Amino acid sequence: MSTRPASTPLPEPSVVPSQGWHCSHYCYRFDRARLAQLTAAQLQAGREAFVAALENDGETRCERLQGYITSGHRADWILMMMDPDPLKIDAIHQRILSGPLGAAIEPTWSFVSMSEISEYVPSVEDYRKRLIAEGEAEGTPTFDAKMNAYERRLPMMNQQRLSPEFPDWPAACFYPMNKSRDVGRNWFTEPFSRRNQLMAEHARSGIAFAGRVSQLITVGVGLDDWEWMVTLWGRNPEYLREIVYKMRFDQASAVYAEFGPFYVGYRAGAAEILQHCRIS
Repeated sequence: MSTRPASTPLPEPSVVPSQGWHCSHYCYRFDRARLAQLTAAQLQAGREAFVAALENDGETRCERLQGYITSGHRADWILMMMDPDPLKIDAIHQRILSGPLGAAIEPTWSFVSMSEISEYVPSVEDYRKRLIAEGEAEGTPTFDAKMNAYERRLPMMNQQRLSPEFPDWPAACFYPMNKSRDVGRNWFTEPFSRRNQLMAEHARSGIAFAGRVSQLITVGVGLDDWEWMVTLWGRNPEYLREIVYKMRFDQASAVYAEFGPFYVGYRAGAAEILQHCRIS
């Protein structure tokens, strides 16, 4: 029996979240043995269908899509997609696998998540308290300027977290992570004030890379095997190495973080992926 009060209306059933977008990362590898069995005509038809699938238009279009060539033997290329409707994302994945090259494309790894506004993002009032705790005098021109700037910036930052624009930068890396539950370092038994302090330190480390690295954290809790997915875009791969190295020394990472596999990608369209992977 439902315990919901009769006066509270039930939300309409939907796969579209009330806040945030679905996000999926797909890793693929070409099966060379199967490719060798295709005729020249089949390969040509496959290349054309592959390019059409990644053009991201028509009925299967999703709001955000980027392709990447990736280094290492675990995958040849990666797609990252976001949309309010998860079935639009999966439709592109299915279109790729059902095309003429589908039998020669092997999905090797994926991660399913959703965008969110983290509980550690300071509200305007939280930001005010943080400035005071850091020694800023309330009511001074400097204090007021910082407060006004944050109040203007916060809605835009939150919108970018929920429905982000993907920067057209040449390099990216992706990795899932958890917060530890080990005895003596269980993140989820720490008081919020302590967790908030540690995440503020972590955020300050990231701010040092503004203009060089852009970050998106999506949540996989209840959706996949890891709790979060981290996507980092870099103006150069060296910045990705530098930010990950630096932020691992923050206590939020050094004590409490558990990391999954890292994938690095280099921005590429469908034709560039095919050319790089010698699909001809």
